[in-house]
Order: sequence, then structure tokens, then C-alpha cells
Amino acid sequence: MSRRWWPWGRRSLGTAADRATYATLHTASLAAPALRAGLDADSAAAALPHLRRMIGPHTLAITDTAGPLAWEGERRPHDARALISAVLTTGSTQASDRTVVAPLSVEGTVVGCFLVHADEASAGLVRTTDEVARWMSSQLELAELGASRTALMEAELRALRAQISPHFIYNSLAAIATFVRTDPERARELLLEFADFTRYSFRRHGEFTTLAEELRSIERYLVLEQARFGDRLRVRTRIAPEVLSVRLPFLSVQPLVENAVRHGVEGAAGQGLITVSAADAGSECVISIEDDGAGADPDRIREVLAGRTDSDSVGLLNVDERLRAVYGPHHGIVVETAPGRGTKVTLHIPKFAVGVGQVVP
Repeated sequence: MSRRWWPWGRRSLGTAADRATYATLHTASLAAPALRAGLDADSAAAALPHLRRMIGPHTLAITDTAGPLAWEGERRPHDARALISAVLTTGSTQASDRTVVAPLSVEGTVVGCFLVHADEASAGLVRTTDEVARWMSSQLELAELGASRTALMEAELRALRAQISPHFIYNSLAAIATFVRTDPERARELLLEFADFTRYSFRRHGEFTTLAEELRSIERYLVLEQARFGDRLRVRTRIAPEVLSVRLPFLSVQPLVENAVRHGVEGAAGQGLITVSAADAGSECVISIEDDGAGADPDRIREVLAGRTDSDSVGLLNVDERLRAVYGPHHGIVVETAPGRGTKVTLHIPKFAVGVGQVVP
């Protein structure tokens, strides 16, 4: 029987210290998702078994400022209440002969405690408890950051809807009204498009959508605007099929298309062309919305994106801020424009981003 040769021979996959480090990091990774959900009874109960495997077979507890949220272990220390009260008051780790209690803090404010009860509260156990509590605090801060980001995006979406809806609803209904007597079937079809468009625009669930869903809403919007402008509005699309499943912030393209129609067609004397494209660019999806309208002063656009001036550009600053909040400061919109040269707005959407979800493979 032939023998297989392995390039690493029969050596261990690491030293004892290496294996211990891996085990600790792996256990911490299992506890992290629960803590990033925020500090409550459910998250505490889910995190404690993993924390106990990390620290040892001791009694552990997590509290908030009102009292214990969850325990792991059989023994309950008689001095827990006094130690927890001292930690919440002083913000510093407290210890007795057998119990160590360390603060859990978010942005400098104590929000709870992490308790370890053992046969002996040695100096090593005090340091371990304190360090684990610091790590737990970092996870809770991430939870707070995620909640703040969600609240900010929801507030910005509400502001965007309030900005878009009066202008669009009035013009759409006025356009539909012109067909009620002359072409009732066309009026009925437009009403259905209007209903689908508003249902998507004002939905109350989900921060993110797929590019395909956003483009379907844009198509409905453009059908309604073409009913209003007739031959004055021409539309051209170039969409790569492989990017249709890319996920992106809800209402991040549609407002830019509306802006292009308003400034590229509504104020123009003749025909206007709106071009919507989406291309596969490796790790990114590159989306652009272009019009051949009057254009604008680049300095004025810079002022708009800096938030230093009022503007009737629907959603330009709003979309820019939300993209930067999700993907980082280098992923805002890029605007190319000049007086008499039209306007092109480009978005670089990462195909893979933390917190956005699964996208194209």
C-alpha cells in the first residue's frame, strides 16, 4: 500500500498557546452576535454560555442598571447586590474574596455589569473579568452604533418621502386626469402604475432593496412622467443583468432619476434624454443617471452636497449622506455637470458590505 506524503508531515497544527488563542477568539466570536443585538435579557442569556467557556466553570451574570438580566452557573454570591451597586455608582471594577464585578460601558456611560463568582477572586481573575467586560462594552457600543445608524437612515427616508411626494403625486394625478375622458383604459393603467409606485416608495420595512426592485419602481415612475411629458421625455437604459441582485439602500437611485427629469426635461424647451445605466465593475456595481438638460454650476452642487445651501434638487444630499453612512466616506455620489452640458450622477455600490446582506456571487 502506497504512503501519502503531506508537506507538513505529522506536526501539530500549532502549539498549545496557539490552540488556546484560537479557542478564545472563536468563543468570543460566538458571543459577539448576541451582544451586538443590545443589552437585554435575551442577549445576555445567549452570550453567557460562550463567556463561561472563555473564562472557566464559574458563576457568571450580566446586569443592566436595574438589576440582573441573566445568570450562568449554580451559585449566587451573597455580596453581588452590594458590588453591583458600587460598580454602577463608581464606574470601576469591584471585587470581594470570591466575586468580581466589572462595568459595562457605552460611550463612557455605565449601562450594566459583568459578574464572575469563583472559589477565589485572584488577581488574574480580576484582570480577566475586567478585560472581558471591556470587550463586551465594545460589542455593546457597536450595537448602539448600529441602532443609531438605523434610526438616522429611517429619519432621512422619512424626510426624503416628504420631499418627493407632494411634487410627484400632484403631477402624476394631473397627468392621469387628462386621460380619464379621452382614454379611460390608459388612465386605468396609469393609476395601477401610480399605486405600485407609491406602495414601493412608502413601504415601512427594510433599509435595503435590490437594484432590480429599485429599477422596477423607476420604470413605473418614468411611465407616469412620460404620460405627462409625452415625446419630450426620452429614456435610455443600459443595465447589466449580473448586477440586478445587488443590494443597496432603499430609495437611493429613484430620487436621482426624479431629479434628472425635473432639471433635464421639465425646464427644457425641447426634448430631454434620461439615461440610466448599471454596470458590473468587479467588486462594485457602478450606477449612473444622466440627463442632457441645462446642467448646473459645479460650485453650487458642491455647496448642496456640503449642506450649506437650500436646493430644489430632490434627494441629492439625502442620498449622498445615506450612502456614506452605509459604505463609508468614499462612497458618496459623484456629480459631473456644467452649465449647458447636462448632469451625470454616479454611484459606486460595493457588492459585498457588512450589514447589507448577500448580494451577487
